[in-house]
Amino acid sequence: MNSKIKRKYSLTFLVLAILLALGGTGWYINNQIGKLNSGDERNEAYSKYSYYSSVIDEFISPKEIVSYPEQTTGGNAGFWRFFKTSPNAPQFELPKHVLTKRDFPEVPSSYAAYWLGHSTAIIELDGYRILIDPVFKNAGPLPIIARRMSVSPLRREDIPAIDIILITHDHYDHLEAETIKFLANKNIQFIAPLAVGARLQGWGVPKNKITELGWDQTITHGSLRVTACPTVHYSGRSYNDRNKTLWVSYVIKGEKKNLYWSGDTGYGEHFKEIGRKYGPFDLAFMEIDAWNKGWPNTHLFPEQVIQACQDIDAALLFPIHFSTFDLALHRWDESISVVADMASQNNIEIVTPIMGEKVIPGITQTTNWWIPQ
Repeated sequence: MNSKIKRKYSLTFLVLAILLALGGTGWYINNQIGKLNSGDERNEAYSKYSYYSSVIDEFISPKEIVSYPEQTTGGNAGFWRFFKTSPNAPQFELPKHVLTKRDFPEVPSSYAAYWLGHSTAIIELDGYRILIDPVFKNAGPLPIIARRMSVSPLRREDIPAIDIILITHDHYDHLEAETIKFLANKNIQFIAPLAVGARLQGWGVPKNKITELGWDQTITHGSLRVTACPTVHYSGRSYNDRNKTLWVSYVIKGEKKNLYWSGDTGYGEHFKEIGRKYGPFDLAFMEIDAWNKGWPNTHLFPEQVIQACQDIDAALLFPIHFSTFDLALHRWDESISVVADMASQNNIEIVTPIMGEKVIPGITQTTNWWIPQ
């Protein structure tokens, strides 16, 4: 075979390899994005809700989400930053208690919590085990996008027996396709916002295991009452599916404890309304990070975290949504430092476990672990 023919075959092989790689990557990303209901199904299912517009086929936030790129602080907010190592990441591995299945009691306790980083947590209440927004790897459709600043204290393979999974919305830092696939065939009740069920079904969760909730809708599971509530936010996993699914916070009421899980939210009057309808709360898991002047009502600023706790009448604050992904161009420990100080100034009790630490909120003593010793 002469050199000309060899070059031709080599070029053909290279082109085929590139096409296969692109095709494989495209298939992988499409699978990570997940499925949605068809337009007719959506209109029939959701048009009865005042916060859904059949005209534009979108769910509507209680307050319009605004963006001011010229006011963005902290550096370049472009998407390509998520491919790089964050300059705001800690220079050391954050403290954590590494967990395996053996660390969880066979029968869940009456009241305990394990924060696993960002917005992923396990709550034990009334002998049931609840897993919320399970994300154990990165926060994007490819492994190289939005990598964690600190590894999870629990491997996906070591997740203990779970009774309920709560999903607040479909952003990648709250809904991980591989984890849903891993748990799809287990005896778990999945509770998710309206239209998120199609994503779960596409990843293998049987339809009869999924309950979709709109705002102020409730489902019971044994002694637990789970109610979805409004937040000021948005949804989407690709460039063309913004607000095609709903986003929620949750009230989790047991026999003796009443808990609030904020999900992602900007500040708004919905907090006072939630407090009026469902409060007071023994504990509020409240997002504290990813705020920026460039997107002023997508997440809570530190002072708004404090105000929200007061609005809902929460006895105890459990900060979440921080120290794991650099979403807002500020130092990894800035949010927790400011929120902890402001909580002290406002006489709000705060519980701040290291990742993976089992705590009984209000009883277990926690530390300011983010402050260098």
